Amino acid sequence: MNIRKHTLANGLRIVHLRDDSTQMVALNIVYNVGARDEHPDHTGFAHLFEHLMFGGSVNIPDYDEPLQLAGGENNAWTNNDITNYYLTIPRQNVEIGFWLESDRMLSLDFSAKSLEVQRGVVIEEFKQRNLNQPYGDVGHLLRGLAYRVHPYQWPTIGKELSHIANATLEEVKDFFFRFYAPNNAVLAVTGNISFEETVALAEKWFGPIPHRDVPAKQIPAEPVQTEERRLTVERPVPLDSLFMVFHMCDRYDPDYFAFDILSDILSNGQSSRLTQRLIKERRIFSSIDAHISGSIDPGLFHVIGKPAPGVSLEQAEAAVWEELKLLQDECIDASELEKVKNKFESTYIFGNINYMAVATNLAWYELLGRAEDLELEVEKYRAVTAGQLKEVAQTAFRKENCSILYYKSKI
Repeated sequence: MNIRKHTLANGLRIVHLRDDSTQMVALNIVYNVGARDEHPDHTGFAHLFEHLMFGGSVNIPDYDEPLQLAGGENNAWTNNDITNYYLTIPRQNVEIGFWLESDRMLSLDFSAKSLEVQRGVVIEEFKQRNLNQPYGDVGHLLRGLAYRVHPYQWPTIGKELSHIANATLEEVKDFFFRFYAPNNAVLAVTGNISFEETVALAEKWFGPIPHRDVPAKQIPAEPVQTEERRLTVERPVPLDSLFMVFHMCDRYDPDYFAFDILSDILSNGQSSRLTQRLIKERRIFSSIDAHISGSIDPGLFHVIGKPAPGVSLEQAEAAVWEELKLLQDECIDASELEKVKNKFESTYIFGNINYMAVATNLAWYELLGRAEDLELEVEKYRAVTAGQLKEVAQTAFRKENCSILYYKSKI
């Protein structure tokens, strides 16, 4: 990849990759702010801003209309670490994209009306996804069980409804000007546009935005968990469910890739261990999955499953521990490990063919450290050994490092 970069005087980092196979251009902006940057008594603000950023800026009352008239599309998402905004637009109208994104970075149109509208949308989303949907509160329960200090203890939508319901306009404005700054963002531009035009448009539209005083992150480290934690709840859901989470390393640790491979060995595909042994052969689960949270700070390794009819949660949990014990006791066979690595490599390569996906990934990797590391990811996965996987399993899959949620049906 011919990745090129430029930094504006105000601190905005520009990452560019040309792709002449399309007539479109993608702009992806990652802001280095997520739910982990929120105060424990004022949560859900990063997600609220995902909505507020579409409510109009100082010069543009309707963000969507000019973009749609130019043939473009846009969307956004937020997680505990970052807020991501992206758009695609025909190359001949690309300046409209720079204009729109720069104006809402400059300042939103802060008004009581806009706040009330978007607050209502977020509150309804909270109710629909987390209060009124089966298993909707699992994220709140599990995070609160696994984390006691780190702000990963609440999900992106917020800890509770009252935090958004009671948010004032001044609090919202303060959050914006603390974090939505050019020196706290990365702009990735991909598609049919030259590096020179990208830099010129970035200088024209983003250059005048002032550098802001972004506070240094002061995120408390989660203490090492020293005892098993358990929680049992009953809800009107159709099936009992088992949730097990283990603390794991952060995104920068070489063992991160080992954890990801272990999750694939357990549950990625029909030939994976949990699917083969616990669903097909032993019929202990009707469904089961393992995955990592993928967070910047130390995250969680998840094992989630619904026991088959007639199987208790205790029996299901015991079967999971048996499989984890095998990972601790035996080195993974070379062919099984190679299969998982090959599958990751093909998925990763195909996932970075589309110019829009590349824009998202370039911005993410630049935020992590270097956009060029996008090309090293497969190499890092390839470097993981069977011995490393065994050591990681021995360190992580211990009862004192585990939080377990029994989610029981009371229908």
